[in-house]
Amino acid sequence: MTIKMFFTCAAITLSTLICNDTLAQQNSYIQSLGQQNHWVDSVYNKLSRRQKIAQLFFIRAHTNLSRAFEDSVAKVIESEQVGGIVFFQGGPGRQAALTNRYQHLARVPLLVAMDGEWGVGMRLDSTLSYPYQMTLGAIQDNTLVYRMGQQVAYDFKRLGLQMNFAPDMDVNNNPDNPVINYRSFGDNKYNVAKKGIAYFKGMQEAGLLTTAKHFPGHGDTNVDSHLELPLLPFTRQRLDSLEEYPFREAIAAGINGVMIAHMSIPALDSAKNRPSTLSRKIVTGVLKDSLGFKGLVVSDAMEMKAVTKYFPDGEAELQAFLAGNDIIELSLNLDKAISKIKKAVRKGLISKAEFEAKVKKVLAAKYWAGLNSRKDVELKNLSADLNREPARLLIQQLSDASVTMVKGTPEAVRLNPLQKTAIVSIGVDRYTTFQTELSKWSTNCHLFTVNKSTPVPELNRLLEMLKEYNQVYVSINDTRTRPASKLDYSNGVKEFIAALTAHNNTVISVFANAYTLAGLPGIEKSTGLLVCYQMSDELQRSAVKVFTGQLKPTGKLPVSINVFFPGGTGTGL
Repeated sequence: MTIKMFFTCAAITLSTLICNDTLAQQNSYIQSLGQQNHWVDSVYNKLSRRQKIAQLFFIRAHTNLSRAFEDSVAKVIESEQVGGIVFFQGGPGRQAALTNRYQHLARVPLLVAMDGEWGVGMRLDSTLSYPYQMTLGAIQDNTLVYRMGQQVAYDFKRLGLQMNFAPDMDVNNNPDNPVINYRSFGDNKYNVAKKGIAYFKGMQEAGLLTTAKHFPGHGDTNVDSHLELPLLPFTRQRLDSLEEYPFREAIAAGINGVMIAHMSIPALDSAKNRPSTLSRKIVTGVLKDSLGFKGLVVSDAMEMKAVTKYFPDGEAELQAFLAGNDIIELSLNLDKAISKIKKAVRKGLISKAEFEAKVKKVLAAKYWAGLNSRKDVELKNLSADLNREPARLLIQQLSDASVTMVKGTPEAVRLNPLQKTAIVSIGVDRYTTFQTELSKWSTNCHLFTVNKSTPVPELNRLLEMLKEYNQVYVSINDTRTRPASKLDYSNGVKEFIAALTAHNNTVISVFANAYTLAGLPGIEKSTGLLVCYQMSDELQRSAVKVFTGQLKPTGKLPVSINVFFPGGTGTGL
């Protein structure tokens, strides 16, 4: 175990960002749908029936796979003339160049989309990631979330993207949810609605198409719809009052798009094994008719097991089309799907007016996003633009505003720079940003690391050593890409944490999913406890600011953990 001592200190000054390069269109997308559009009419009239259907399909694209994969996507774009593409993992420079290539193959410009719940960094290397939505859920000033939306829109547009499949507006009231969880703003429907609206308004008013997901609400499921069809067994009254609430508020606030979840919801459609995506009772009956949504209805990915298991070979796409979806994502069998839909249109299974409205909604989205006068993505200075300093400063500001003190007071956790201090990071194999930054403020400190499975004898020796220190600052870290509700620590390490918290000089910061507190018995006994939600450098610096008196923590828990830490806990505003 290595011991180091540090002596210097540093302070960070933040500045405010005003984004000047994003101006919203005069009318919202929803408003534009009620107006005559000559470009839309002209394009629509030039397309064959098959080409009109193809405009409803968005296909998968990557820039971290082989050239053969990229070429296969190009071939589909050229032959089928699909309506759009959805980019997944890759790099920004490669994606920008590939976007230009693909757009040149499309006779009608492609609508280019991506899942960017925490910005383009959710998918792309060498770019910035904003805090997860659960982290944002702790923030009390929603104008910060709005400003984040503006910055995310800038990044998307700079990359030649016109649509973000975000925000997630699921109410995550199941701590064990394997697919939503930290992607949600929390378990309070009012907070979820307000945060989601602030985020999408920031994006939309900067000229980006957005999509609230996953309607009617994927927050109380214990099954991942990528793998199986989840069941939502609640009453219609419960769904109306809880799950649907944020979507209803988003629609009233002018959301561009809504993505439909793949779930079995007997209260809304009793057909066995019919995903909500394929249910006309849900898509048209509830979303369009009851809630009055006029914008783009987007299916969740049609390659997911929740739909392919029961509706193979293009049948799922046909049913999604007939249910009322306008955009059909990631078909596994595009040719069969288009052919089946073409046959259904010819047979009159959908009215001519509804079919025309679907296609024109997609074309109107392209017009609203400026694709009627499309320009190639400028590759020069792309990396610098996507990693600009004002955006970095906003990420730090968001992080500062989210830090939540659930035990203790700012005065009680203040670092005394002269006292003998131990700074312990758990769940890691190397020193953390938290350790190196906090150590700069102490003239007498030692750093220790404990990995996820450090042997018990070594842990016991460390416990004895720590008794010699006047102050012990502990960080609990989750290094996994997806911070789950339970830490992947050994029982010995968890018992070590419990033993530490019994000392009256221990202050803990949790850089992990807030739900992990429930799996750490005794943590409520610590002198001070900060919930910091995720292991980012910015949040680690935020915690250091609290302990050095530079920052008053104002965040509040966006979820309820247990009797010790109910939702709303925090010394915030």
